[in-house]
Amino acid sequence: MSRIGKKPIEMPQGVKYTVRAQGDHSTVLVEGPKGKVEARLPQGIKLEQKDGQLLAVRENDSQAAVHGLARSLVFNAVHGVTKGWTKDLDIVGIGYRAELKGKNTVVFTLGFSHQIEFPLPEGITATIDPKQTHISVAGIDRQKVGQVAADMRSLRKPDPYKNKGVRYEGEKLKKKAGKTGAK
Repeated sequence: MSRIGKKPIEMPQGVKYTVRAQGDHSTVLVEGPKGKVEARLPQGIKLEQKDGQLLAVRENDSQAAVHGLARSLVFNAVHGVTKGWTKDLDIVGIGYRAELKGKNTVVFTLGFSHQIEFPLPEGITATIDPKQTHISVAGIDRQKVGQVAADMRSLRKPDPYKNKGVRYEGEKLKKKAGKTGAK
C-alpha cells in the first residue's frame, strides 16, 4: 500500500496557496515565482500547513484511494511554480529535424512529403539544440508539458524495425528483426 499521501510537501519561500470549495470538490491555486497553477482536490481531502510544510489530510478511510493522488497534484503544482517541469525528446533518422519558427511554433521535418508545423500552447516553451535533433519542452503545468511532448512524439513514433522517429530521451526500444530472404 502506498503512503505517498502522508508525505509532507516542502513549501519554498514565496509560494502561496489558496483553497476554494466548488460543489463536490475544491480547487487549490498555487502561486509562485514562475506563475500560477490550479489543481483539483477530491472531496474529503484538506490541506494543513505546519512548520513550512503542507500536509494532505483525509477525513476518513473512504478517501484512501484519492489521498496520494491529491498530494501528488498539489506537489506537482508547487514544484511547477518554483522549478518548472521539462520533458526531453530526441529525433532519430537521417534528415529528421526540428526548428523553431517564431516563438511558439515548432516545424518538424520527419520524412514526409511536407513539413509539420506544431503550434505550442500558452505557457509551454520549447528549446532546440544546434544539431536540431533534441527538443526540450518546458512549462509550469506538468500535465500540459507531458501532453505536448506526447503529441510531438505521436507525429512520428519510433519505428520498431529501424528505430527512426521521435522518442523520449532515455526511452528503451525493442528492435524487431526484419524478414529473412527466402531462396
